[in-house]
Amino acid sequence: MKRKMILLTEGYSDPHPAKTARNLIIYKREEVAAVFDRKNAGIMASELLGAGEDVPVIGSFEDFPDADTLVIGVATAGGKIPENMMEIIFEAVRRGLNVVSGLHDFVSDNNELREIARKNGVTLTDIRKNSEKEVTTRKNINPDCFRVLTVGNDCGIGKMVVALEIANDLKRSGYDAKFAATGQTGILIENGGIPIDAVVGDFLNGSAERLVRLNQEHDIMIIEGQASITHPRYSSVSLGLLHGSMPQALIMCYEMGRDYVRGFENIKIPPLTEIIRFNEIAASFMYPAKVIGVAINSRKYSGKDADAEKERISNETGLPACDVIRHGPQVLSEAVIYHREKYREEEILLV
Repeated sequence: MKRKMILLTEGYSDPHPAKTARNLIIYKREEVAAVFDRKNAGIMASELLGAGEDVPVIGSFEDFPDADTLVIGVATAGGKIPENMMEIIFEAVRRGLNVVSGLHDFVSDNNELREIARKNGVTLTDIRKNSEKEVTTRKNINPDCFRVLTVGNDCGIGKMVVALEIANDLKRSGYDAKFAATGQTGILIENGGIPIDAVVGDFLNGSAERLVRLNQEHDIMIIEGQASITHPRYSSVSLGLLHGSMPQALIMCYEMGRDYVRGFENIKIPPLTEIIRFNEIAASFMYPAKVIGVAINSRKYSGKDADAEKERISNETGLPACDVIRHGPQVLSEAVIYHREKYREEEILLV
């Protein structure tokens, strides 16, 4: 049964903090009714988010009385629910809308809201709430499922979009491919996954391994990466995902023009070739994996600049490169297919 969603971005309505809303519009357009932002009501979502030319921005639930779900469409620092959103969430529940949140603050922990939801027969769903309690065993892993993980040189550079675009392209080409979601937006799009960054540290690697086992009936698994193993805040999540999912190949993602770590203007991002080498070394402790392609996020640059960057980075790394939105993901999909066949021929198995 399809949802009819209103995406709440109130006051956080630009593409980066509202990346959940933007990507739901792009990948789940048939389920999106509107974007809720009182200050910007009356325009179209494309003017705020760069997507959704036919998605209205509203400031009242009365504009879409048949909507059934309110989705918090933003990613905030520390995953906090902004105070200005709580009154809107309460109103939605009183009107009989289900609420879905991917933030670290759980709506279902609010006793008053939970009681109102109970009286109105609606659900409060926290994407990141989990009961993961497994440690890594390295057992029962299907060697015939080729695992590819998107990694990056920073957080918020499009690892989910790259993974999703590659998986979708492989499906269009007739391959049995699966996008394995590890973050709030990916889980909402895929209707399943494990919120890796909300798992207790001791069980992080084990939950990544369990994600593999849940999806390894497919021939190819494209796993959504998180942050970067060089990020001062989130490196533990990135390394746990890298070790736990035991990828056989990596796709390196980066954003053109980003020189400093997001949130740390005094920490310079290392050269891409160094980060590639670092990821390959870190992966090899669990399973041999090489970076087989590079995904460029060129959103702030012209098409001409993106084309030049594609050429430059291919020459620098010796790897196929593209912006999956501007150029299409085909060269990366082809790299996945090529290396999958290479692994099958060499019969590299788990030990």
